[in-house]
Order: sequence, then structure tokens, then C-alpha cells
Amino acid sequence: MAITLETFATDCHAALKSQPGTAGREQVRKLVEQALHDKDFVATYIPPGTPERQVLYEDAELGFAILAHGYVGPKGSKPHDHGPSWAIYGQAAGETIMTAWDLVERPTDAAPGKAKFNHDYVMKPGDAYLYDVGVLHSPERKGDTRLLRIEGLNMAKVKRFPYEAVTVSQAAAE
Repeated sequence: MAITLETFATDCHAALKSQPGTAGREQVRKLVEQALHDKDFVATYIPPGTPERQVLYEDAELGFAILAHGYVGPKGSKPHDHGPSWAIYGQAAGETIMTAWDLVERPTDAAPGKAKFNHDYVMKPGDAYLYDVGVLHSPERKGDTRLLRIEGLNMAKVKRFPYEAVTVSQAAAE
């Protein structure tokens, strides 16, 4: 049976409500993987032509948001976290090179944070990763991609502070 947005949202809500914290988020990550393996779900909710940020659902009680993302051509971002929230990235089409970063220094109102490269990995269709609160990462897409993403809070409503990448020698000097 095909997964609908309604059943997916209900299952995510139940996981987060019954297991607050990382355990519930890990359950949601598994639900994202299941949805990504459902061709009808992907075709219905994350089709070609999906805008860069489309909110599909926002939970009135818990505040999490389910989003579809479509990117045309190359696109990347600097190291970042999700402020007071967490996120789950699920690859629906194309590939994303994700970079994991180590925290060197948190940002302040006056200065960006600093992050040191840790490692890269490739997200392929069907892959889903949890980025818990404070976990630094940066995606790079070399071609067209589509994603299913869950945010613990709708990030359009959250102020975040920037990070800059530093080298190992710069980090050691800090």
C-alpha cells in the first residue's frame, strides 16, 4: 500500500510524541527512508519541478515540518546547524555530497562560528540522515536533486547564525 502524506505525518507525530529526543528522531529517519523507497510517494510529493522549499505539512502540536526540496543544477551551502532544532535529510533523486564538520567555535551576535572539516559522504536516493541539534554539516549538489526533509521546527521562522570553515592549522591556533 502506498504511503500518503497524511499517514506519513501521523507516523512521524506518533514517533516524536512517544519517544521525545534522539530516539524518536531516529524513528522518523527510518520513516523517511521508507517513504523514499515508495515510488508513488516520491512521484506524488517530490516530483520533478518541486520548488527549492515547499512545506508539505507543519505539525500544530509538536511544531515539526515536512518539506520537499527540488534543486536544478549545482548548489551548495556553508557549514551550518539548525539552531535550536534538528533536521533529517532524505535523498529522493540525484546525489548530495554531504560534509560533516567539527565545531571549533560557536557563533555570536558579533562573529560567525568556526567549523573544521571532518569528512564527506554521498547521499544517494533512499538515504536519510539525522542531523541532531548542533550537528554541523553542509550539502553540495553538482546536479539536479530532490529531497524530503523534516525539520524539528519550521526553520523559516528561526534565526540562525553563520559558520565559516577553518583549516586544521587555523583551528589549532584558536
